[in-house]
Amino acid sequence: MEALLLRLLPLLTLLLSFLVFFYFQDSSTLNQKQCSLLPYQHYWIASKRIVTPQGVISGLVEVKEGKIASIVKEEDKDEKTKLENVIDYGEAVVMPGLIDVHAHLDDPGRSEWEGFPSGTKAAAAGGITTLVDMPLNSFPSTVSRETLELKLKAAESRIYVDVGFWGGLVPENAFNKSALEDLLNAGALGLKSFMCPSGINDFPMTNSSHIKEGLSVLAKYRRPLLVHAEKQLDPEANLGVEDGSNDARSYSTYLMTRPPSWEEAAIKDLVTLTKDTRIGAPAEGAHLHIVHLSDSSSSLDLIKEAKSGGDSLTVETCPHYLAFSAEEIRDGDTRFKCSPPIRDAVNKEKLWNALLEGDLDMLSSDHSPTTPELKRLDDGDFLKAWGGISCLQFVLPVTWSYGQKYGVTLEQIALWWSERPAKLAGQKLKGAIAIGNYADIVVWNPDVDFDLDDDYPIYIKHPGNSAYMGTKLSGKVSATFLRGNLVFKEGNHAPAACGVPILAK
Repeated sequence: MEALLLRLLPLLTLLLSFLVFFYFQDSSTLNQKQCSLLPYQHYWIASKRIVTPQGVISGLVEVKEGKIASIVKEEDKDEKTKLENVIDYGEAVVMPGLIDVHAHLDDPGRSEWEGFPSGTKAAAAGGITTLVDMPLNSFPSTVSRETLELKLKAAESRIYVDVGFWGGLVPENAFNKSALEDLLNAGALGLKSFMCPSGINDFPMTNSSHIKEGLSVLAKYRRPLLVHAEKQLDPEANLGVEDGSNDARSYSTYLMTRPPSWEEAAIKDLVTLTKDTRIGAPAEGAHLHIVHLSDSSSSLDLIKEAKSGGDSLTVETCPHYLAFSAEEIRDGDTRFKCSPPIRDAVNKEKLWNALLEGDLDMLSSDHSPTTPELKRLDDGDFLKAWGGISCLQFVLPVTWSYGQKYGVTLEQIALWWSERPAKLAGQKLKGAIAIGNYADIVVWNPDVDFDLDDDYPIYIKHPGNSAYMGTKLSGKVSATFLRGNLVFKEGNHAPAACGVPILAK
């Protein structure tokens, strides 16, 4: 009997290996079916308008095993070769997926505000293939290795696009080099700090000393520090709004509480620190990025001067500063409250000019949702309402719709929303339709108009909070590909949440 078993053992081992092989093959096929609305992993995307780093071409993009395998111009196509699995989008634009470096998904701890599933579904529906989640508005805030690990656990099997994470620079870790290094070693793509109260108790504001320490640590990692640049000049001053002499339902009352001088004061401090990021300076390798610039006057002039001096410095603005102006905001319409605030029409025009001339580097959503109760939609109190624009799904059509007046091109959209954000977040295989990059692609129709109303499929958790509801937009997203998987198509998402958490190495 023992001799028989010995003779059968090789056969049993071979049989077991076959079973294991076919199990994993079936599992892989199942995962593919769950992750993608396409039945295959090798295919071609055809379009007359493909946005590449070399310009807009008519041709095909070959996708194989999640990456871009080749790009063929129409005139170079071999008509004798029959291609299989061609998806022809005709006149629709094929562009690199958007990368949003500034979003608050509020998970874990405040998922009633948004959460990973709804936020990333909205992102996919809007053509965003990569988000970088901010360290605050979730609970606890992401200020340590342990709190980053809580984020990762909350994101597991719940993200429909790729998500990276900024860590928080706060007073409690700013002078603790080992704590900051631990957070960065855990995979944070960089750090974020506030120069004014954030509104979140466990994310207190920083000063210049904290920021200087943060830059010195980041230099070694060659990662950025993102800063909310507003500095309250006189904390005791109420600017005439706290004593009830002004109407809290009036947007002009709120606007008075956050004047452009707050942004200018913060940026004046920052540009004294960014000198250290120059080549040969103590913090060479570090980079400072100013988020959501609203003031297009003195603040912008300070940034331009620092850049011209060789400081490693970039700046973003957001679609809401380019779409709206203070004069349009009705009393009590707290959907428009954000900080820094939306300023007047003259300021808006100057922001567009700065963006078109290259003085502003990129765009981000600053998607900052909350509940309708905290947004104070019922009583319209601008002074008590949560500040933040809910917009994640709409940023591509908003940028295109409002940008047409200024002659915005498809290449500029890709630069502001894909190429430069990819560089800031350290994502070398994202941000462009190029051979070897991940097949992160959005397909959209610039000429298709739609009404953003209750009949339109919206995936953010509280659509009624959005300032864009009720507007007519151009540029409808029809398909989104993530690492080669078709994750969104005409109002349908892939069954499984197959986005990947992005960690710096």
